[in-house]
Amino acid sequence: MAETASLRVQKFLADAGICSRRAAEELIAAGEVWVNGSAATLGQKVDPDSDKVVVRGKQVRSAPQPRITLAVNKPRGLVCSNDDPNNPDTVFDMLPRELAKFRFFCAGRLDKDSEGLVVLTTDGDLANRLMHPRNTIVKRYQVKLEVPFPASRIPTLKRGVVIEGERHQVEYAALVNPDRDATSVNLDVWMHHGKKREIRQLFMALGFEVRRLRRYQIGAFPLKGIPLRAGKKLTAREIESLFTLPKLLPNANTSTTRRAPAFRNPDSNED
Repeated sequence: MAETASLRVQKFLADAGICSRRAAEELIAAGEVWVNGSAATLGQKVDPDSDKVVVRGKQVRSAPQPRITLAVNKPRGLVCSNDDPNNPDTVFDMLPRELAKFRFFCAGRLDKDSEGLVVLTTDGDLANRLMHPRNTIVKRYQVKLEVPFPASRIPTLKRGVVIEGERHQVEYAALVNPDRDATSVNLDVWMHHGKKREIRQLFMALGFEVRRLRRYQIGAFPLKGIPLRAGKKLTAREIESLFTLPKLLPNANTSTTRRAPAFRNPDSNED
């Protein structure tokens, strides 16, 4: 095959919208990807026009998807997964009909009980950039607790605690509208790593139950202006802003944007 026509199989799968490049590497290592009847190997090259690529028994179409990246405002109750038999309601249900025909995946997830800004993309390379540990992608959250949190314990959040052998910590935390006794049920929290349910587990380990968790910014791109269950298509400049370190602001209510959402799924009901 011509060198110019070939792609590494993991990039081919990412371009086809099957999964991110890192997830494709995991599928290949697990023996779930086959090329022309043989198990694929990491780094193997394929010709999209002539090679038959099969993932978990299903052939992958060779035509690449258009590169579309969306910012959506996820409500509670939806999972960020393409295939979760235990949770049929997913963030992809928010997509309007004209976009639902494409294969999107989440570039940075929120758990079922959390809400706010989620990036959906058909661009496997972008998803890999957003999720790769070597890239510092700052995510900002509004945290509402069941009981007030004292300012004196903010250093503990930054220092972190070890839970099941892993350290859970935040990069920045501040009380929002604290009372006279320097406590508040509302906090502004920043993280760039984000293990599964890390914020909830961290606060729970300190004796504080999270009542509500809302992601309101990724990098320098804010959620404000996008209603619940709606979203907008990101421009190239807005995509790059996801990688920009945000400026330190006094609280979670100071992010600014006035852009109207580009879509709202008419079949969705407001929570």
